[in-house]
Amino acid sequence: MAGRSRTGKVVFFGTPEIAVPPLDALVESGRRPALVVTQTAKPAGRGQGVQEPPVAARARELGIEVAQPATLKEEAFLARLEETAPDVAVVVAYGKIFPPPLLELPRHGCVNLHLSLLPRYRGAAPIQAALLHGDKKTGVTTMRMEEELDAGPILLQEEVPIRLHETAGELAERLAPIGAALLVETLDQLDRGKLKERRQRDESVSYARRIEKSDGRADWALSAEELYNRVRAFDPWPGVSSHFRNRPVKIVWGVPMDWEDAPMGGTGTFLGLRQGRIAVLAGDSTVFGIEELQRPGKKVLRASDFANGERMRVGERFA
Repeated sequence: MAGRSRTGKVVFFGTPEIAVPPLDALVESGRRPALVVTQTAKPAGRGQGVQEPPVAARARELGIEVAQPATLKEEAFLARLEETAPDVAVVVAYGKIFPPPLLELPRHGCVNLHLSLLPRYRGAAPIQAALLHGDKKTGVTTMRMEEELDAGPILLQEEVPIRLHETAGELAERLAPIGAALLVETLDQLDRGKLKERRQRDESVSYARRIEKSDGRADWALSAEELYNRVRAFDPWPGVSSHFRNRPVKIVWGVPMDWEDAPMGGTGTFLGLRQGRIAVLAGDSTVFGIEELQRPGKKVLRASDFANGERMRVGERFA
């Protein structure tokens, strides 16, 4: 494309740690954002001290101006953005819906990096959704934003295999730089006028709702495979927790187990210590082997150490 670059002036929207590599990639590619927009600082941790979002902290390290509007409909913020006059807005896990005036403000629209193979898993938690469903692959997608959530036309995609035993935290850490490179390539192709947009297929749409703390409660009526997927999907947050002897315990890690005989008892029943694992009866007569556990405020224990320390008896149940 002759003349001015389509992506000459960039405004970056992002909030969590996973959005930091894309921000760094923009800077390294020569597309230093004129402004970085993140959500406001919020209480975090046990002390509930106010903590700056990772993207805001990184932007300040890079010497980039930061805006943290309470809402994207704020007139003062929209006026500030209009004065900035961005050519394109780049959005990575910002965490709020864009109102139409904001979508229309950049000269060449808003480009979103989404960590799934759209139209699969639109929404807030695509990485967790892929693991919850036991998917063998996922990917990253760049798309042009529209009013409907994650429904805009696809620009570029890259497929990524999910590794054996990979957790949400590990997968997110691996996807972030892959997505960052795809984002830069998207802007490069936009500059050269080579992008070919394609509409998402409505019949293939699925959604990934926001994960809540209550999702981490262990449901022993689920199969061992489903429990295993939850342990992976909810690591590092909110984790999977149960109760044993009326006290909470976190299931740090566990896997499905083969069981020679038909297991007896109700779901959640402790069947014995086998292969260094606490064997628990799950749904569909499957067996889940807990390898690591943690009482609140205590260190993580191997299953054998926990079982011996608690003097667990066969037939006791996890609630």
